Amino acid sequence: MFEIFDYDFMQRAFLAGIIIATLASVSGTFVVLKRYSMMSETLAHSALVGVAVGLVAGYNPLWVAVIVAVLSAWIIEYLRSSFSLYSDAILSILLSGSLAVAIIIVSLGGAFNNSLLSYLFGSILSVSNEDIISISIFGTLSLILLLSFSKELYFIAYDEEVAKTSGIKVKALNFLLVTVVAVIIALSIRVVGSLLIGALMVIPTVSALQYRVGFLKTVFISLFIAIFSVIAGMIFSFYFSLPSGATIVISVIVIFIVSLVVNKK
Repeated sequence: MFEIFDYDFMQRAFLAGIIIATLASVSGTFVVLKRYSMMSETLAHSALVGVAVGLVAGYNPLWVAVIVAVLSAWIIEYLRSSFSLYSDAILSILLSGSLAVAIIIVSLGGAFNNSLLSYLFGSILSVSNEDIISISIFGTLSLILLLSFSKELYFIAYDEEVAKTSGIKVKALNFLLVTVVAVIIALSIRVVGSLLIGALMVIPTVSALQYRVGFLKTVFISLFIAIFSVIAGMIFSFYFSLPSGATIVISVIVIFIVSLVVNKK
């Protein structure tokens, strides 16, 4: 079984997967509690626009994706807070619009190739040392910011109006949250793909919430589920020659179903 670790690319894949699982599950807890579950999918599709621009213009797709995802996150939060629009409506509009723009850009630029497909479905086995360093540095900074304001963000997720009257800078912290989530998603699509990152960010938290054990324990359970799903998915992917990103998502869905059954009462 341990021969899987004899290959350098598998070692990098496991390391990158565990880092992404950690970032996605912790940030996903706040996203789910704010009923922003569609945020991950929307920002993933927005990041795909950045990937398309990068491929067509000859820039690094990863960093263009980060910029576009952050800008999209700011637009979403601005529309939600300034125009009193429903969050799910805003997310649905941007999700559809981003995907349409990405398709148009790659069609005009003739950039629909294997590089774009790797960002769509993920290419965890081709992760380089440079990718791991980038994910680690910027992911760690994002996580530190998130955890530094975790109490305030939890308060806002619980009751935004009460948080405002308590003197918490709700608007600034909401922008901070969506920015951090945007960066994490943009960094992650190279590993698990824009079509799959939403599942890794949302499903572990939803599974953990079934146990009803409080906020902190929910975060740890979500973290465990995400990491376990990545490891299990990678192992099944290796031995049964299955797509790694999809196998990871199937693993986390199976755990979600088990959580539902175990906590049915």
